[in-house]
Amino acid sequence: MARKVMLDEECCIGCGACAELCPDVFEMSEDGEKAHVILPEGGDEGCIQEAIDTCPNECIAWQN
Repeated sequence: MARKVMLDEECCIGCGACAELCPDVFEMSEDGEKAHVILPEGGDEGCIQEAIDTCPNECIAWQN
């Protein structure tokens, strides 16, 4: 079973790194201020881990 990814939108500063790295999993809101998850499971785990490692505010994590 694939792991699920979560993003704390309150924590998000809208840098867009996750959406650039994994556009199949993350996207920016219409106003471009926050990212959100569009594919919580089944995405490329390597790409998601890179987004987790890149997030400047550590807003992305694997859900337990």
